[in-house]
Amino acid sequence: MRVLITGIAGHIGRKVAQVLVARGHTVSGIDRRPWPDAPKAIEIVAVDIRKRAAEDVFRRRRPEALIHLATVTHFQADLEERYRVNLGGTRAVFEHCHSWGVQEAVFVGRHTFYGAAPDTPLYHTEADPPLAVSTFPELADLVASDLFAGSALWRWPEMSTVVLRTCYTLGPSLTGTLATFLRPRRVPTVFGFDPLFQFMHEDDCARAIADTVGRGMRGTFNVAGPQPIPLSLLIKMAGRRNVPLPEPLLAGLLGRFGFAALPRGAVNHIKYPCVIDARAFREATGFAPEFDEAQTVASFRWAAT
Repeated sequence: MRVLITGIAGHIGRKVAQVLVARGHTVSGIDRRPWPDAPKAIEIVAVDIRKRAAEDVFRRRRPEALIHLATVTHFQADLEERYRVNLGGTRAVFEHCHSWGVQEAVFVGRHTFYGAAPDTPLYHTEADPPLAVSTFPELADLVASDLFAGSALWRWPEMSTVVLRTCYTLGPSLTGTLATFLRPRRVPTVFGFDPLFQFMHEDDCARAIADTVGRGMRGTFNVAGPQPIPLSLLIKMAGRRNVPLPEPLLAGLLGRFGFAALPRGAVNHIKYPCVIDARAFREATGFAPEFDEAQTVASFRWAAT
């Protein structure tokens, strides 16, 4: 298939592109960031997905499938810019898909959509509501993007739309929210809390995303890897020092004294579990992770030393 990837120059985007090329697909991408050593088989257009030139890529390439990875987190941009890129960009991309006859559209979101709170179920299914809007306000733009992408299921029923909610990724690239949290030698936790953390190897995540192409899938799917483990065990396996702190003190130390610079809303995610049930995705695709939790953390620890 002819596959267009937005955000292709990101770490996961590059891996997804390479998996698809290896499987015989024709891959092109849109990204403002460079990918200097991209394979010659992959055409990359340096353009903002919100600009008119991005639609020209759809018109010229006529992709049969789209994978939308061009979203940013609180680590990469301020609130106003995140709304413009995440919500505005997602809207533009899906409208281009409709205008130019894309058959399959995949939006890659995050499992933090569900939020972390003391009264939420341990395992979230795809039917659970987006509590992140209230428990983690800094994620509101990503939640809005997820919901807009999901609206394509009824707005444009002729297009097979898939919304993926992936758990944290971890691996030797040292990129991503969880890697940013674990990278410092000392990792803060909330005193008296030890939530389960769910993550998957970045290579498994890329393969899972690629597995959606060509299947004509429709709907929302949680994507996860091996079993979740307690945060304290994860920190120990990563070769880091666990620093339990009272919550009021922790909130004031984020981004200081060597601790990761997390937004205040992230404190709930190191107090309470946010774990997803990924059975529907595995049944639909046959996906199974190649890396278990120990191998995944070891790949991060080796690269971070």
